[in-house]
Amino acid sequence: MIHSILKDKPTRLFLILAGIFISSALLAEVIGVKIFSLEDTLGVKRANINIFGSPFSFHLTAGVLLWPVVFIMTDIINEYYGSKGVRFLSYLTIVLISYAFLIFTGAINLSPSEYFSVGNEIDKPDNAFKGIFGQGLWIIIGSMAAFLIGQILDVLVFHRIKKITGEKNIWLRATGSTLVSQLVDSFVVLFIAFYIGKRIQTGQGVPWSLHQVLVTATGNYIYKFAVAILLTPLIYLIHGWIEKYLGHTTAASMKEAAMKK
Repeated sequence: MIHSILKDKPTRLFLILAGIFISSALLAEVIGVKIFSLEDTLGVKRANINIFGSPFSFHLTAGVLLWPVVFIMTDIINEYYGSKGVRFLSYLTIVLISYAFLIFTGAINLSPSEYFSVGNEIDKPDNAFKGIFGQGLWIIIGSMAAFLIGQILDVLVFHRIKKITGEKNIWLRATGSTLVSQLVDSFVVLFIAFYIGKRIQTGQGVPWSLHQVLVTATGNYIYKFAVAILLTPLIYLIHGWIEKYLGHTTAASMKEAAMKK
């Protein structure tokens, strides 16, 4: 039975795409607690640009490394399995991310052994572990809310563009839907997690100002915008591989069925 299921190419393809989708989203959540400087990472001078009344630089969440992959997978799954396939994986991802953070919380509350050491704090060897895996509740809420809103927008824009353009212009519906969804995603997550959440959850770090949220979210979106454009050839490569793997007839029937879902 299992062998026959895995032998079915559309099923096997869905498992592959779902695996990349879910693992990328989970990893993005875990590493997203880190804010890094893009200019310093690349070793380039910060541009002399003012935005929102102050000098602008790219302060990005580490999650931006993987969110473009998630949204590319969203568009590919949308193309061949329809909005129902995307919604199923989005809800499943939220459940699995919640499950992961429950496990993290349980692991954090375990008393560390004298054999355990992370970082340089001898008297508190567990602090670094808590800092990475013990993200605040509002960071989790903000990221999951932004993820769901972004996914819904991506699906809607993708299908709206495809209805207008038909099978042509894959880049337009894939990149266009990603640019719209990530615009909202970039601002929602930071606003909920660091602006609203930090004010409600007192004692959990210093709340960001609205200016910090706007500057950081703008930098995140510019980065995602550039990456989405640069990854356009990859979308065509993935489509080409899928068409070859499934066969033209199967791929065409799946895309036709996906438009009705």
